[in-house]
Amino acid sequence: MDNLVGQLKALAEPTRLRVAYLLAHDELTVSELVQVLGQSQPRVSRHLKLLSDAQLVERQPEGAFVFYRLVSEGPGHRVAAVIGELMPSDDAILKRDLDRLGSVKAARAAAAEAYFQRAEEDWGKIRALHLSEDEVEAAMRDAAGAGPFGLMIDVGVGTGRIMEVFADRVTDSIGIDVNHAMLKVARLNLEKAGMTAASVRKADVSALPFEDDVADLVTVHQVLHYLDDPAIAIAECARVLKPSGVLLIADFAPHQLEFLKTDHAHRRLGFSDEEITDWVETAGLELRRRAALHPEEPENRLTVKIWSARRVPVRANLSKSNARSQSA
Repeated sequence: MDNLVGQLKALAEPTRLRVAYLLAHDELTVSELVQVLGQSQPRVSRHLKLLSDAQLVERQPEGAFVFYRLVSEGPGHRVAAVIGELMPSDDAILKRDLDRLGSVKAARAAAAEAYFQRAEEDWGKIRALHLSEDEVEAAMRDAAGAGPFGLMIDVGVGTGRIMEVFADRVTDSIGIDVNHAMLKVARLNLEKAGMTAASVRKADVSALPFEDDVADLVTVHQVLHYLDDPAIAIAECARVLKPSGVLLIADFAPHQLEFLKTDHAHRRLGFSDEEITDWVETAGLELRRRAALHPEEPENRLTVKIWSARRVPVRANLSKSNARSQSA
């Protein structure tokens, strides 16, 4: 009851109620809220702190930015979930807020589209080297299994496309990326796709911002070849998986296209089955499936490999250890 009273007190002020209403529509930064509300940054920050203290709003750092959103779980979730429904849709101030929010989102979308257009040429060159994305995505869905999955974490979210690919098999999904501009693109695309249960955040795969044993599916699509130490990334992905959770990796088979290093910042020229298997098993996972998607004309083209692994339950690990001891 104390929590509920505190939450209702936090909402019992017009501006904070407007803030909560806006966050029911989208996650926003302080500067974006300042633009919509027409109030000073210190005042808006104060309102956000009070809502955060009441466990109605959570903050998510993203580089130099901090996004705020209504909580998705915890004591304040039920109150936060009904704010949008309770607000009067014919209120003149709220209508004006939503109009300004539309302008803010349009500016955000324009910035994301501009970045995407600058990067699209490079991505197009790499896509032309292997089979179509449709074929790769279909193979990834097949390798992951039918599910359904609870929480999906997409490592290196990029445009958010892989989250869209699995939208019909997951309950919630979170995409992470170190590139703030890419997060803008992903956020825009997920909004266009109507994926209200999906979110993105800035994070590094070598230190995922999640507790152990939380994810049912972790996807790593065309990310490992950018990393100095892919083994660390795989170990982190394994750490956040629930027992029997699925790790799905899509990357290139070993190749000799050196220009991908010099022109596109690739650190590794593909991966062998032996490398991936070693890293996966060291991380406590069991490789279950692998597939190779070969181009029709292999010369100077890329083969896409897909590996699917499962988190081995502790009991299964102990059984295997005992079996090895007895055989020894």
